[in-house]
Amino acid sequence: MAIDLYKPFTNPITRETFRCISSTPEVFTMEWTVHPGGYVPFEHVHVNQDEIFHVEKGEIRARVKGQTLFGKPGDSLTAPRGIRHIAYNDRDEKLVCIVDYRPGLDHYTTMQCFAGLTLDGQVGRRGLVNIPKIMYLLKRANAESLPRPAFAPDFAFYLGMEFFYMFGTWMGWESLYKKYTRK
Repeated sequence: MAIDLYKPFTNPITRETFRCISSTPEVFTMEWTVHPGGYVPFEHVHVNQDEIFHVEKGEIRARVKGQTLFGKPGDSLTAPRGIRHIAYNDRDEKLVCIVDYRPGLDHYTTMQCFAGLTLDGQVGRRGLVNIPKIMYLLKRANAESLPRPAFAPDFAFYLGMEFFYMFGTWMGWESLYKKYTRK
């Protein structure tokens, strides 16, 4: 059975819970809940999408292009495509945001792969999903919705995807793609 993103899933290490609200090619919208002390595990860049955080509850601290921003209920923070960013919940109450990815592209499939690895326990000590496997899955999906670690230059990221795609094909990771997406 493919991952149903309309059912919430949680990364137990980063203390983030994700639940899809709607998905179209124009916008992918999810509810993102971050429990006290929770965080995004790495600074990253959305190659082809803007990420907009609409704060519903709590307070978000984000670093966007090296600038620290804070948002409270009613505020919106935007991480434009191609700009490095990371977010945290430093408060004692949970943070709830409605997050839009514009355009939506194939973000549903990208999130299915991320959710599948998370639910299968393929998460490291800092909360990162298994990097070789997520790179294989994104390449296998021919994903346009690409979150790239900020420290990795484009050429290194795409070269890594090619390498892990070949390696994953040899290792039989196609079964993961089918399990998570049913494609």
